[in-house]
Amino acid sequence: MAAAPPSGTRAIQLAATPKGLPGPEHFDVVTQPLGAPGPGQVVVRNQHFLVFPGLRTLIGGEVEGVPLPPVHAGDLMFGPAVGEVVAVGAGSPFRPGDVVTHLLGWREYALVEADRCGPVGGVLPSPVAHLSSGAAAYGALTRLAELRTGETVFVTGAAGGVGTLAGPVARLLGAGRVVGSTRSPAKADRLVAELGYDAVVVPGAPGGTLGEQLGEAAPEGIDVVVDTVGGEQLTAALAAARRGARFALVGALSGQLSPDTRGGSAPVGIDTYRVVTHGITLRGYSGTDHPDVADEWATRFGAWLRSGDLTFPHVAVPGIERAPQALSELFEGRHFGTVVVELPHG
Repeated sequence: MAAAPPSGTRAIQLAATPKGLPGPEHFDVVTQPLGAPGPGQVVVRNQHFLVFPGLRTLIGGEVEGVPLPPVHAGDLMFGPAVGEVVAVGAGSPFRPGDVVTHLLGWREYALVEADRCGPVGGVLPSPVAHLSSGAAAYGALTRLAELRTGETVFVTGAAGGVGTLAGPVARLLGAGRVVGSTRSPAKADRLVAELGYDAVVVPGAPGGTLGEQLGEAAPEGIDVVVDTVGGEQLTAALAAARRGARFALVGALSGQLSPDTRGGSAPVGIDTYRVVTHGITLRGYSGTDHPDVADEWATRFGAWLRSGDLTFPHVAVPGIERAPQALSELFEGRHFGTVVVELPHG
């Protein structure tokens, strides 16, 4: 039986707009009134919400082309969440006790329009898995790159939420060799030992330039790239690309997490001569362009999780008070996999 909702909820508010990367000092924990649900509304007791790099762009205000609004000083933070319905208004398709996803995370309880919620159901073995970024990895590999059996795949930012799934999924889809990148030697070891990456390059490591490391990791070149970083890593990947290589650009962390930008640009030098002469394609992936991917991914993700062919690497940070610190740690690259905040309720 779902517990009745309280009259107020704790939430995270952006207290001040930062000049660089947001830190814990730019956020406050506030208490907001929580109204009763009206017609077509539900109150959800959030269980987990996602901490994701895109919040940097929303806070920076450079949101052109992004299907989410900016976050201004004084606004409550938001993002993907999963939780239990505890109260419903007239005409709601949900009932107390249902578990749903929605976009009003960063608070303990959320008053949400029912048509903005998605039923969790039983397709995935754990509700928190609905907060994975795997759909982007899967869509990039199947819709843009159209991965073929035996090909060599390079995943930049392989220890992040997308990368920790992109590599193993590429293997399940038939990749012959999977190479990743990360700036942490410890994470590189984990990617090989835990997630089956064949090799991992570490930009800035003493083992040679990025191009030299890629040459050793993929001596015959790269066929497919799932890029979440951009910058020097995208440049190096182009230099290592084979004829007909397909690049699926999922993120641009090199610019998004730079303290010198506002998170909405990521310039990079590209050898267009090589793109032309090698017949290389570069395409940006957006889930809104491929609405069929989400359900297909959920079905396959659930099956792979249950069979043990795939895991969902994630870090659960307990307590809403730690959410701002978790975001800062994400920017610093201190976590492995997806980062979520877990909201325990007594």
